[in-house]
Amino acid sequence: MKHDKLSLIGLRILELRKAKKMSLRELAKRSNLSAGLLSKIENFRTVPSLSVLVAIATALEVDVAVLVKNINSAAAPYLLVRADEGRPETREDSKGLLYNYLLSQDLLNYTLRVNEVRISPQTYRKPLSTNALELVHVLEGTVQYGFKNEEVSLQPGDTLYFDGLGAHSVRNATDQPARLLKVYLLRHTD
Repeated sequence: MKHDKLSLIGLRILELRKAKKMSLRELAKRSNLSAGLLSKIENFRTVPSLSVLVAIATALEVDVAVLVKNINSAAAPYLLVRADEGRPETREDSKGLLYNYLLSQDLLNYTLRVNEVRISPQTYRKPLSTNALELVHVLEGTVQYGFKNEEVSLQPGDTLYFDGLGAHSVRNATDQPARLLKVYLLRHTD
């Protein structure tokens, strides 16, 4: 399976930062970008603009070409992801949630990204925001999404759509794992 542009850039930034033994805060300071934005890029929650990529490359002391090398490939008329072709993604801000990358596609001002997410029993992920429109479809188990002072309980077959710019939490308060199909429309940042 081919890697998508979003995860290739995020992974390259993370790998270069760690190879240089640089903390996220240090990269933020050197690039004059917020640690929150950098975390979203490394954790595939937003797509960096060209000016942001230049700032990161400068801070990492690499050419921008290193960050974007080989991200363009010939497009097929369709994209097929076989059952065994998903790729696990570790997200530092979501302990207890296992993201399995399925696909992504660049659109006009968005990147479409689809993940299967497994949520361990008795897991709570604190509220965070994503620069994306999000759609969640519950495949197995019970989960709760928290928005401000409200918690929405979801059962298998339920679908939830929301703007991820609003901070939202995720909870599996049961003793059984939960499994979701999660679709993001990630906004491109300037």
